[in-house]
Amino acid sequence: MKELLTAVREGRKKDVPALLARLDAAERRSALAELKALRKEARGWHWHEQERIRKALLIAGAGCHTGAAGCATWIGGRDLLGWTRSPYPLVLEVLADRDPAWLGDVAHRLAARPATAVTTYELIDELVKVAQCPVPTTDGFVRGWAETVSTLRWRRRGAGALIDRLRADPHLAVLIPRLFELTELPPQVTWYERPDDPDHWPQTLAVLAEEGLLERRGLVDSCVTRLLRGGKPGDLRFFLTVLRRLALTEREETERTADWIAMAADGISTVAGHAQQVLARLNERGELPVRTLADVSGSVLFRSEKKLVRAQLVLIGKVLRRDPSTAGELLPVVAEAFGHEDIDIQERSLGLVARHLPAVADPVREEIALSASLLGPAHRTAAAEVFGDLLDERSAAEPYEEVLPPVPAPQCLEPASTTLPELVEEVVVLARSASQESTAFERALDGLVRHARTDRRALADALREALAGRWWLGDEPQSRVERRLRSEAGIELVVAVLLGRVPAQAVHDGRAAWTGTGTCVHAALTKVLKARLWEAADAVLSGTAPFLLAFPTWHTGSIDPAVLVERLRTYQRLGIRPGEADFAQALLRVRRSGQREAAAAAALLGSPEGDRLAAWLRSDEPLARVFRFDLDKGSTSTRGRPEPTDWTRRVLMASEERPVIQQEFPLSFHWLGHPHSPDHRLCHHWGDRSGTWLATLPEDGETLAAWLLPTTATCATDELRGTAEPLPGLVELGGPAAPEAIQLSVAYGLGARHPEDRLSAVDALLMLAAQDRLEAASVGRNLAILLDHKLVKPNRLADSARTAAVTGAYRMVLSVLVPVLPGLLAQEKAPRGLSDLLSVAAECVEHCGPVGSEPIPGLTEVVARGGTSQLVRQAMRLRTAWKQAAEPADSGPMASAPTESGTPDPGPTGTGAIDVTGEDIVA
Repeated sequence: MKELLTAVREGRKKDVPALLARLDAAERRSALAELKALRKEARGWHWHEQERIRKALLIAGAGCHTGAAGCATWIGGRDLLGWTRSPYPLVLEVLADRDPAWLGDVAHRLAARPATAVTTYELIDELVKVAQCPVPTTDGFVRGWAETVSTLRWRRRGAGALIDRLRADPHLAVLIPRLFELTELPPQVTWYERPDDPDHWPQTLAVLAEEGLLERRGLVDSCVTRLLRGGKPGDLRFFLTVLRRLALTEREETERTADWIAMAADGISTVAGHAQQVLARLNERGELPVRTLADVSGSVLFRSEKKLVRAQLVLIGKVLRRDPSTAGELLPVVAEAFGHEDIDIQERSLGLVARHLPAVADPVREEIALSASLLGPAHRTAAAEVFGDLLDERSAAEPYEEVLPPVPAPQCLEPASTTLPELVEEVVVLARSASQESTAFERALDGLVRHARTDRRALADALREALAGRWWLGDEPQSRVERRLRSEAGIELVVAVLLGRVPAQAVHDGRAAWTGTGTCVHAALTKVLKARLWEAADAVLSGTAPFLLAFPTWHTGSIDPAVLVERLRTYQRLGIRPGEADFAQALLRVRRSGQREAAAAAALLGSPEGDRLAAWLRSDEPLARVFRFDLDKGSTSTRGRPEPTDWTRRVLMASEERPVIQQEFPLSFHWLGHPHSPDHRLCHHWGDRSGTWLATLPEDGETLAAWLLPTTATCATDELRGTAEPLPGLVELGGPAAPEAIQLSVAYGLGARHPEDRLSAVDALLMLAAQDRLEAASVGRNLAILLDHKLVKPNRLADSARTAAVTGAYRMVLSVLVPVLPGLLAQEKAPRGLSDLLSVAAECVEHCGPVGSEPIPGLTEVVARGGTSQLVRQAMRLRTAWKQAAEPADSGPMASAPTESGTPDPGPTGTGAIDVTGEDIVA
């Protein structure tokens, strides 16, 4: 037995089977106890030391277990599997003498473990073969089987094509149906180099169905079911490809009419497009009732994908031409498209209605006329021509009124929990969640300090019981707990100190630590938080502090200066000196604008902290003044400001020095007082999400925005996700009336790669406008610079602008776009998305009228190019709307304006007035 343990400690895995063969059952039980102790001991080792013995420990423990459950638990332990391939041949060797039924039990128990079934697939597969038992069908095993079959040809020479491997698989008919039931398909199954590659899963499954090795109807049903259920786009594309390769017969398509209707209404774009094609074929064969077409059209015409909507209008147009008697059922559905966000769709639907309106009865005609109010201003004249006296008077243009969201009011933060159970519950929730929401964190931290002063022992006992099972409360060495918690910045650090898992010397060292001046803003803000945590941990140990000075008054993190003065007075009365980091954070959070009375009250305290607070309130200066660089000439700085490093690919901002921070604040805060030049390079914190960063500087949103700008910009320049998320929160913070850095950050966010980041930027833009802090022209000029330097793409900006406009802020959006468009219109080759920007601008003018008296430069030149491209059509529409809105009211809302050549200007989208007698425009 000693030789076995020595071999395991030395990592000699190949010697383990022979050494195990010499042991009887009693010796193996004794060895197993030693192996368990060694495994527990190894958890505290360095990962390199663990890796050395991991495989040998896995093999030896598997051979020493006599029960199937214990053996499966041992083999499936994640700490024994590691990152490298499992030594399953040696595991099979030490289990070779076991009963086949026992081996089958182990195989099924391993397959039932979701965390390890994939990584132990090869071992499970071999155990099934030896035991001659039914194959497991758990999700993990099926995933492991699919991944192995897919990658076998790269791991073994001569493994053959995918179809050959599947033909030879005895469990094919059992595992393929389960593959279609997985919540998420393995990437090895959905990926292939070329759509026509014969050696990929969709083609292979279709061939196997033709050969009878797989049930065709089952495959079809499985594909349809998954497409109806929805899921990841990549998975849905896989099932759609399989369905297309199966080439459904006419009968199979007809049997699933209800399924195609559901897909067309709710499926992703590619799935809905396929369903729409099938429905069109059913219609051509006369197998799609008019009522069914009307029902599905009512859903499809509401979709945002213009291609799908146009195709549906084409389908309806064909039916109407073939059978005009269906107009009574179909035209009311078409009229619902009058409310589509795309003006071209509105025009097509209005043209279709105009073409077939004479064929419907008067009640239906009146019903359709009521829907005309959904049309945009560009089609009011055309609608009047189509419906005449039937047009509802309410559809006439009303005076425009800008709609902006309400300004968010500061929400008072509830004080820390006064009862021990409530505090413990809040701490447990915070410790076990990944979220660092600032209000919950501040309440818990202040509560720990308060309760540690009144009844530290009861607090410690309650937390120890509630947090049982946390890794740092187990058998981890104290040094390892200290090392890991030192690298984190959460509430658990304070709790671990309270429960004695971090020594007092570590608390002293943590309070004295300093990151220096060479770190990024994320590290600096985290260091401020860590300084507060170590100081709070010291206060919890000593029980001296009655509460935290830096506890916020409002949800943004700001503190009412009168409240802070009263807190200092309480400290003075108790004879307690405030913590340096706590008081420094309180100064950064206190509301400073126009606080003369609070400054006078602070000065009357007669304490050093009172004098510092009074001076801080009287100065009423930003934490650090920020400024921009000239793109061509370098810094616009004055003497003493830093020069830029390298920002040729970014438009960023820098900050000045604030000496008082370096002179009077703790070392951990000194980064905030140093001058900083912009740097476009990403730091390693770019993916971090900390809810406490904004609350660190709640009265200096402009400074914080300037420091975070290199990261915020990556949402557009590097297409990173989530870096624009803090923008709405930044707008809520205190700062100047026209925050330049925040507005530049919003400009980047409006061109973000991901929709959720663009939505955050739109929220921030609308909030700035509601606060009356937005300089729309400044944002537009910033966007023009970003577009000129290819840092923002026009199509993404168009999406953001449309999202903001439809909330009712048309004039604000137009004011932003007016400085943007001239530079784009002047480019020799129109950038992608320019027509979309022109469409948004035209829609804004149609609602709110032009901004300024002069038309946008470049529009006339683009219109003069002629043609029917979207760029020319939308430029014409914008110019026409601008001219007509600027003309006297008696000229009519959409009267045709003469062009420079003296000929009438075409209609709003370049197609002229709606033709009520000609051919259907969607035919």
